[in-house]
Amino acid sequence: METNRQQKINRLIQKELSEIFLLETKKMHGVLVSVTNVRVSPDLSMAHAYLSIFPSEKAAEILGNIKDSVRTLRFELGRRLGKQLRIIPELMIHLDDSLDYIENIDKLLKDD
Repeated sequence: METNRQQKINRLIQKELSEIFLLETKKMHGVLVSVTNVRVSPDLSMAHAYLSIFPSEKAAEILGNIKDSVRTLRFELGRRLGKQLRIIPELMIHLDDSLDYIENIDKLLKDD
């Protein structure tokens, strides 16, 4: 059960990460990265961010690049949230492939 504070921090980090990825993906044409969910640990030291990447063929490559630059991403998050959070949580980035899963199920159902 998440506390009210955890939920607020989840939304805050999700909003800021979305803005950061929006600015960064404007440089790469044809790529869209959206933050679908953020979960903060109870002690607020870890944040698990789930990303949906379009096109999904490039997802592994883009996710690798994001994981390589997670330190600069956390630094940028710290610059934006430094007045609101005392400690910026460590970021763990995960791929959210639920849209691909739903698309696959729809395709399988239509084949029948």
